[in-house]
Amino acid sequence: MNDLQYIQSLIKEGEHQQQDFKYRVADAKKLAKSVSAFANTDGGRLLIGVRDDGNMSGVRDEEEIYMMHQAAYRYCRPQASIKFDTYQVAPHYANNGGRGLRTIVIATVPPSDKRPIHAIDDEGNQRAYIRIADENIVASPVHLAMWREAQNPQGTMMTYTDTVRKLIDALQGQRLTLNQLVRRSAIPRHKVITLLARLIRFHIARWEYADQQFWFSIE
Repeated sequence: MNDLQYIQSLIKEGEHQQQDFKYRVADAKKLAKSVSAFANTDGGRLLIGVRDDGNMSGVRDEEEIYMMHQAAYRYCRPQASIKFDTYQVAPHYANNGGRGLRTIVIATVPPSDKRPIHAIDDEGNQRAYIRIADENIVASPVHLAMWREAQNPQGTMMTYTDTVRKLIDALQGQRLTLNQLVRRSAIPRHKVITLLARLIRFHIARWEYADQQFWFSIE
């Protein structure tokens, strides 16, 4: 399989949980969102120089490649691991000769063991993202709590206190947002976030994303 066939085979997959197309890189901060989302989820790759419709437009110049590096190393905290591979291909619809060559860059981001990886926005705020299907979604406070506990070298224990039982009772037979769960359980929000993160880690509760919201329920 030559380079063109390889790139075409990836494009045929379309955008999904572990693949995203970027027509061009005009803003390293925006690209950092995709890097954060892949690093915080299952890893993935960015096909840069590919339009949403799969057309290979190509990367324009070295400045654009420089901004890709900036996305990972300057606008992600902590720095995300990322590997760049550059391909020179001549799509069948391009003109013959050197003018028909397109530069496609594949940025491969592995899942991070230092989650959360935050992306820095224009105001200097740091937000962590996760990848759901073909979208980059701001991580919920429960995801942040799960990642914090995962970094704890002492590990996490689950004790069935009255508060935990109260939280489980509130979720029983329900599918609730975080705010709904706080109201229904009458437990302080910060405690709900911490306990819910532990219930998910121990496969007692689960989360899903639908209708642009995170929902929580009992397994």
